[in-house]
Parts: sequence; structure tokens; C-alpha cells
Amino acid sequence: MRNPKDAAEWGIFVNPDAGPERRRFTIAHELGHFVLHRARQGSFRCDKESVHFGLDTAAVIEREADEFASNILMPGDVLRDAIANRRIDLKVLSDLAKTFEVSFEALCIRFIKYTDQRAILLHWDNGFLKYEWRSKSAVRTRARIRRTSDPQEPLPGTLAADESVAQAWDGIELPASTWCAEEAPYMKLREFKHSYGARDRVLTLLVLEGAEPRPWDQSWQDGDNLDDPDWQRSAAE
Repeated sequence: MRNPKDAAEWGIFVNPDAGPERRRFTIAHELGHFVLHRARQGSFRCDKESVHFGLDTAAVIEREADEFASNILMPGDVLRDAIANRRIDLKVLSDLAKTFEVSFEALCIRFIKYTDQRAILLHWDNGFLKYEWRSKSAVRTRARIRRTSDPQEPLPGTLAADESVAQAWDGIELPASTWCAEEAPYMKLREFKHSYGARDRVLTLLVLEGAEPRPWDQSWQDGDNLDDPDWQRSAAE
């Protein structure tokens, strides 16, 4: 925020109780506001709700600051090289998070952005879907989870719905149609699960077998911006 007594001076305030990865991301995020948005306003009060569910300008600038921070802390070309030709599981992603000194969740979101695989990341908060991020390949093939309720709950027969399983870092193989209604019956996916603390927050990673873009969906050829969170984060649709 700008010093009210000196317009040329800016400062960043960080929660001292946050972990080191969270503090690093916060500093990079706030630096993004300074570089990108300081001409628009004199202070920024940031939280996850603004990033995922904020409206109009506030949500846009928060996501822009997040992207700025991610580019600094997890350069896309470096991450792409790190995941190329590797069998992805949560141990691999956890190790990469430690390498980049970022949170596990931040690394998983970045993975979705840069993987060539069809992948979907789901965040569950107290049993309800908070957000859904889809990789470009998933968007192009119209892979998305089936909707059965609003707000969405974990689907029956999945690890996400199994409260007896807290962690599944190696994942399990399932028919892709268990999660994604439009997938052919012979297609498979691998579901991974990570639960936080009291299990009130859960991350689900779905990695699907490869598929060609759907022939009736030509939008991926028309220059649409697949980096737009509204394409990928369909929990707010």
C-alpha cells in the first residue's frame, strides 16, 4: 500500500504467522499489484475469495497479481521442462513445490496451466466444490466433471467421496466417465487425493488418458484465450 504521507513510498504487509511459502507468494503477489496496478488505486487488500469469486475489476486484478507472482516464483518454461515426459503423481508435484519454495496448491494450479496432459484440479472446502481448474488439453476435449448438485459435492465411487481415505498420492485408476460424463466408456483416468489438516480442505487431481479435440467443438481453433480462468474454473459458472 502507498504511504499516505509520501505518495512515492509503498510497502508490503505480510502475516507473520503464515508459512514461508505463503509469505513468499504474498510478497510476489503484492509486488505484482505495485508493478501492474499502482496507477489504479493506492492499496490492495487481498484474499482467496477475491481471487476465485470476486466480481469484475477486483477479481481481474487479483488474478493478474497471482499470475505475476506465479511467473516469478514458478517460471513456466522451467516448470514445463521439469514435468516433461514424467509420470505425474502427488509426490512429484510435492517435490517440485519444495524446489520452487511455493505451496503445494500453488504448484498444482501451475501444473494445470503448463501440462500437456488432460488434467483437472478440484478444491473441496467442507465437502463442497470451491473451484475447478482444467488444463488446455482438457478444455479442448471438453473434459469436465459431471454436475449433480449445486453446490457440487464429491461424486459417489470416487476417492474424493471416500472419507476413510485421507491421502492417495499414487492415485487409483477409474473409468473416466466416473467423473466426466462425456468420456467414452473405454477411457481411463487416475484420481489423486490430498487432504489438509482436519480434512476440511481436499485437493483432487484427475489425470485423464489422451483424446483428440471433440469434432463438434471448434472453439479451440478460433483463437479463444484458454488461459482465461472463466474457461477453466467452472465452479463459478
